[in-house]
Amino acid sequence: MPHPASATTLQQSISILRTFLLPRAIHPPPSIRRSFTLASSLSAKQLPPRLKIDDADLTVSYLKGTGPGGQKINKTNSAVQLIHKPTGIVVKSQATRSRSQNEKIARQILADKVEELLKGDASRNAIRAERARKKKASKMKKTRRKYRELEKGSQDNEHEDGDEVDLEDDAGDGTEGQGVAHDYRLGAQNSTTEGTSDNHTAE
Repeated sequence: MPHPASATTLQQSISILRTFLLPRAIHPPPSIRRSFTLASSLSAKQLPPRLKIDDADLTVSYLKGTGPGGQKINKTNSAVQLIHKPTGIVVKSQATRSRSQNEKIARQILADKVEELLKGDASRNAIRAERARKKKASKMKKTRRKYRELEKGSQDNEHEDGDEVDLEDDAGDGTEGQGVAHDYRLGAQNSTTEGTSDNHTAE
């Protein structure tokens, strides 16, 4: 029969071996967890895909640019104008000096305008505007909460200062009372002295 002490030592050794040999649960580092959270939040905020417009529904015109920008803008047909035939929407872009870039920008603007006309609140522009409105409202709410907390803290400080002033006034009243009592005692001594001097004079 094994000794109880040796059995206890054997159990401790087995538990130590289990601790080092058995696989542990693998936890990703905080940086990876944050990246997963950020990716999920970004995917939740993604906008719907931009509307595709058929080239057959477009009338493309290349025009000379206007405004500042030099002769490259004013003397070349770098500006692009698109007309969407089904809706009659007209878009013009001369954001850059490149005709291809201006046409790309004009197509994006036209797609957003047509989508806004067809889908309304479900369009990209409407969703983007709603998110901007909510962000602004949240920022204003945080600002108001911050000012309320600051105002509450200043009011608490004013109350504490008022309590200290009251205590000082009470102490002043006690001092004044002691001074009055002292004056009374001086008056009594003076009257006693005067009475004694009168008695001596009468004698």
